Amino acid sequence: MNKALVGGLVVAGIVVAGAAYWLGLAGSGGSQRADAPVANAAAPSGAASGAGGGPISVSTSRAQKKNVDVMLETTGTVAALNTVDVRSQVSSIITKVNIREGQFVKAGELLFTLDSRNDEVNAAKARAQLAKDEAALADAQRQLARSKDLMAQNFISQAAVDTNQTLVDSQKSVVAASRAAIDAAQVALSYNRIVAPSSGRAGAINVFAGTTVQPGGAVLVTITQLDPIAVAFNLPQRNLNDALQALRGGGGKVSAVLPEKRGTIVGKLQFVDNVVDPNSGTVRVKAQFDNASDTLWPGAFVNIQFAARTLNDAIVVPQAAVIPGPRGTIVYVVDPQNKATARPVEVLYAAGLDAVVNGVQPGEKVVVDGRQNLRSGAVVVERQGSPAPGAASAAGDGASGGKTRGAATDAAADRSMPRATVAAR
Repeated sequence: MNKALVGGLVVAGIVVAGAAYWLGLAGSGGSQRADAPVANAAAPSGAASGAGGGPISVSTSRAQKKNVDVMLETTGTVAALNTVDVRSQVSSIITKVNIREGQFVKAGELLFTLDSRNDEVNAAKARAQLAKDEAALADAQRQLARSKDLMAQNFISQAAVDTNQTLVDSQKSVVAASRAAIDAAQVALSYNRIVAPSSGRAGAINVFAGTTVQPGGAVLVTITQLDPIAVAFNLPQRNLNDALQALRGGGGKVSAVLPEKRGTIVGKLQFVDNVVDPNSGTVRVKAQFDNASDTLWPGAFVNIQFAARTLNDAIVVPQAAVIPGPRGTIVYVVDPQNKATARPVEVLYAAGLDAVVNGVQPGEKVVVDGRQNLRSGAVVVERQGSPAPGAASAAGDGASGGKTRGAATDAAADRSMPRATVAAR
């Protein structure tokens, strides 16, 4: 009985071991078969990655040859060409104010009337004195004529005639002095009529009828010329020769950009100072503008664009295509085989959307968008609807970090460019 039990147990153990063995083989074989398709599916992806991933999508723009006005940008202050503080030249009392505050006046127009009674009396006295002196002169001339007749008849001597001649000459001097006194009285009388020394706009009126004024005293009113008008601004010392050359050529072109997008006024350079400020290294200049509509107002600030010079046959590319780096500035040029090549360039002037460069030929394609993914020799494919020249590159950068790298590159490019605006003609 014991032997039978032992034998049964041995047989049962053999059966369990065999079942476990076959189950293990089945599990091992199933795992290998499940893994095989995964490995086969991954193989094509690895092959494609090793081949470079295909062409890179970019946007391009062609380099253009143009005549470019180099516009220097700065801030200027509007200043009147002519400002006069009107004061009294005599001691008197104002009897009438003939203008209103803010009124536009013409040269010679009456502004104030002063009490002129005293000066009128002095002028009348001077005229009366002249009449008296002229009568005395007439009497002396008659005496001289009679003396000459008497001398011809040998009744008087030549000495008597000479005496009468001296009296006539002396009386003529007295008459001349009296006439000068009348002129002086007329001048004093004219000071009682204060007229505008120049055309312009009247400012605040500081006196009223009945106010006593003194010679050289308080300002009665200020007359400011508004048309034409000037804008004063400073230019760096390095642009002094450009300003002098523009002045000799008739003033060049100066644009005043009005605030709040109210437009632009074009004028010309009028004045270049005769000294450079040693503290700032700048020279003060003025430009003149027509201002019939009172667009510019004295004391206001405006943005100024001065056409320093013209670059003839300049090569212009979008500034978004320019990539500054530690080893220099480059652009990616696309050849007819659609391969991108890094091309070293020199940026002459750049601002806004365009840059003037050396190192690119007219008509060559430069990469504007997608340049952050490029390497020299990479094959590219141009996107449909490429932006026009001067379009910003940040809009076309890749989703995964492309915008950040593109914005940083553009910011670095802006910092490296001179402060100038390129205006193509």
